[in-house]
Amino acid sequence: MHKLLLIASFVLVSIAASAQRSTYSGFPSLVWPKLYDITFVESEDDLGTFEKPVFSTAVKAIEGKQVVLPGYMVPLENVKVSKQILLSSLPLNACFFCGVGGPETAAEINLRTETAWTDKPIEVRGTLRLNDSDPDRLYYILEDAEILGPVR
Repeated sequence: MHKLLLIASFVLVSIAASAQRSTYSGFPSLVWPKLYDITFVESEDDLGTFEKPVFSTAVKAIEGKQVVLPGYMVPLENVKVSKQILLSSLPLNACFFCGVGGPETAAEINLRTETAWTDKPIEVRGTLRLNDSDPDRLYYILEDAEILGPVR
């Protein structure tokens, strides 16, 4: 009986250690949850109707401020190096462009310097700008941004 308890304890400790190694070890994003808090109203422009975002008070409070967003670069067709990238808070197989997340889960990133595309999660810092008037652009845009590095 004692051996069985010892083996069970070893298995549980091994599972817990394995789970710790596979969890996100960067800083949890306190910004993305705010960006998810969005509603929409039907609006119209010269090209027709579109869903206009209505930003929450919490999102409006961080507009114009430096924020850090962890996420995944969305590959752009035939672009391997660029100063403009798209960042998804979700892995590519679950991102907005693949039909799972909504438009509030992605941001346009305008970088200070060119960067090469990577499939690894990264953290980006920049000044947040909200877009509720141009339906051809994303709702969230980071200006003067820099890649802080990979999420570890």
